Amino acid sequence: MTDIEQLRGALSHFAQLDEESFNLSLDCWRIRTYKKGDIYNPVGSICRYLGFTIEGYFRAYLIDKNGEEINLFLFPPHQVVVTYKSFIHESPCEFNTVAMTNARAICINLTDLHALYKKSHAWERFGRLMAEKAFDIAVDRAESFIFKSAEQRYLELIQMQPDIIDNIPLYHISSYLGIAGPSLSRIRKRISCR
Repeated sequence: MTDIEQLRGALSHFAQLDEESFNLSLDCWRIRTYKKGDIYNPVGSICRYLGFTIEGYFRAYLIDKNGEEINLFLFPPHQVVVTYKSFIHESPCEFNTVAMTNARAICINLTDLHALYKKSHAWERFGRLMAEKAFDIAVDRAESFIFKSAEQRYLELIQMQPDIIDNIPLYHISSYLGIAGPSLSRIRKRISCR
């Protein structure tokens, strides 16, 4: 399956974009390739692209007052990678987004996306659904720290993204889940003994 076919399938599933609507966007997408550690969007800059990850993992992180990196979001394959607030408002981003592995993403810029909104109600619907999804992700993430234990957060992550453990280092997962490394090791050991 080609990259554009993967994208077409994902957008059809996510926003029910039909072939005619999707074809309006064909000239707008660009493949971008990243090596492990390459920056997708640096802190302080405006996020210019909404990407769909064809392969590889990305993370969004900030550096706390102690100089430690705190992972805010993980972007697995076949998902959107974007600093949504920066992208939509064309405002500087407050954190870095980088490739955690070698990766490829198929990307569209905001100008092209706005042009598609004007051409098609289906693309306007896509924009609304993206905003709703970004809101849901942010709320779910905040609520998970309030209402769920560290073990529940870990179990939920591996249920939703079972391949993540095999593809990114555990210290990134522990940072994302807000769990100290030794605590995550204890959780994993406890789960494996069940």
